[in-house]
Amino acid sequence: MPQLPAPAYPADVRARLDADAKEVIARYPGSRSALLPLLHLVQSEEGYVSRTGMAFCAETLGLTTAEVTAVATFYSMYRRKPSGDYQVGVCTNTLCAVMGGDAIFDTLKEHLGVGNNETTDDGKVTLEHIECNAACDFAPVVMVNWEFFDNQTPESATQLVDDLIAGRTVEPTRGAPLCSYKETARILAGFPDERPGAVEATGGAGPASLIGLKLAKGEALPKARVVSPRDGQPGGGQREDAPSHDAQPHDAQVHDPSPAERLSSHDAPQQTSASDPEFPAGPAAEEGE
Repeated sequence: MPQLPAPAYPADVRARLDADAKEVIARYPGSRSALLPLLHLVQSEEGYVSRTGMAFCAETLGLTTAEVTAVATFYSMYRRKPSGDYQVGVCTNTLCAVMGGDAIFDTLKEHLGVGNNETTDDGKVTLEHIECNAACDFAPVVMVNWEFFDNQTPESATQLVDDLIAGRTVEPTRGAPLCSYKETARILAGFPDERPGAVEATGGAGPASLIGLKLAKGEALPKARVVSPRDGQPGGGQREDAPSHDAQPHDAQVHDPSPAERLSSHDAPQQTSASDPEFPAGPAAEEGE
């Protein structure tokens, strides 16, 4: 059935949004470039991007509602229906999933009595699975209103949502203190976070990223590097340039690499057509030959 025109914002809300939108638009050389932050702005008003919010963005920026809708439905950070005060996202991408993300998500669905992208009856928590939280060093990861809760378990995640529902103070593993979803949306719209200590709060990369960075820079390289053999034969993964332990003096100390320093077996040298004279790379055969 055709929908009626979206209702207008109350006069006081419209006046406040007009003033905020004017400030946002002034940051861009072209007004339509302000659409993304304006969508966050209207989301901070109602907790989701309503038809009224999209009509406001279209009118303010001189766009059609179709153009605004196309953007609002493309990005997952814009909600199309009322959401909870706390958006709890569980990473179920490959690494987090195998480290326990799937178990966390299933546990929270059962504990909260909701499915994916559904909100608890009290309006406190909306649960969703997320493809990647970009924090693989800390897998499995849960985010609440885009703040990190690292190295989670089904038990710790259950306690987390219970604390949120009960109104108890919850501290992210790193980053800014937690705030409501509407407050988060206003910050994403480009307005300053004026809470004490919020701007100064920060985080850092995990140990896996840091050792990879050091190796890439040629820093902190181990004296001996271990490669597991692919074929299970003794010495099958020995690098030609790796020093032999037998060739070292008896009083020399052999470096025992930590797990973070050990190379994956996928890094073991392989014979390929490019390097093995017995199997040279030839021209690709035509179909049927």
